[in-house]
Amino acid sequence: MKKKNSAGRIVLYVILITAAVMTIYPFLWMVSASFKPLKEIVGGNMKLISENMSLDNYKYILGRSSLFPKWFFNSFIVALIGTTVNVFINTMAGYSLSRLSFPGRDQIYHALLVLMMVPAQVLLIPNYLILQKMGLLDTYAALVLPSAANIGNIFLMRQFFMNFPKEVEEAASIDGLGRYGRFFRICMPLARPTIATQAIFVFMGFWNEFTKSMLYIKTASKYTLTLGLQSFQSQNAGTMWHQVMAAACISVFPIIIIYLIFNKYFLVGVRMDGEK
Repeated sequence: MKKKNSAGRIVLYVILITAAVMTIYPFLWMVSASFKPLKEIVGGNMKLISENMSLDNYKYILGRSSLFPKWFFNSFIVALIGTTVNVFINTMAGYSLSRLSFPGRDQIYHALLVLMMVPAQVLLIPNYLILQKMGLLDTYAALVLPSAANIGNIFLMRQFFMNFPKEVEEAASIDGLGRYGRFFRICMPLARPTIATQAIFVFMGFWNEFTKSMLYIKTASKYTLTLGLQSFQSQNAGTMWHQVMAAACISVFPIIIIYLIFNKYFLVGVRMDGEK
């Protein structure tokens, strides 16, 4: 019996290690290619280490290519503002749907569940026409406002507050805290793991957004990083892969930093069980 368990465990480890290598190797190759000259990349060399590795690609992207730092800053501002707005709206909406009693609450909740089934691509043209009428095209508001709330994260926060102990709020109420005081001083601080979880996903969504940026932003200096990378690649007819790899590595860096900062909350937050 022990031999069967050992054999099964070995097979499982082999499968997991193989899957990990297949997943990680392309990322490591991208990082390696960002330090290589173009001739080595197009020459089919798949080695991760090369004698000709240098920082020239990064110097070009951050120095001579003056718009790249601007695109990076644009993406960061949009992602930061969008994430902040989302966190407050999603958290307040989830709290309202789980804690407050008002006419139509259940109908609103069911309507939101139905709207989750609508593909985001279907709303691109209606949003474009609305933003055009409002005069918000070619502004960062066009990227933030249509995505100011996320139904999936509202559901996430609702599930958290549904399991949140009512006794905690009742004790705070006895101490004299009103509804807003209980929400901002009690509920939100205790919901940090779940809030951090949604913040990671929302930030990634804004940071990696391409379609909306392509539709709504027309001025090159206002491009987000994803749109700027596509424009940079198109202008060079897809020949500057070494510099594109360097730019791609820089674009991944903020996501890694955000995950490392909120990592201790992440695994707790995805459980949605409200345990403390």
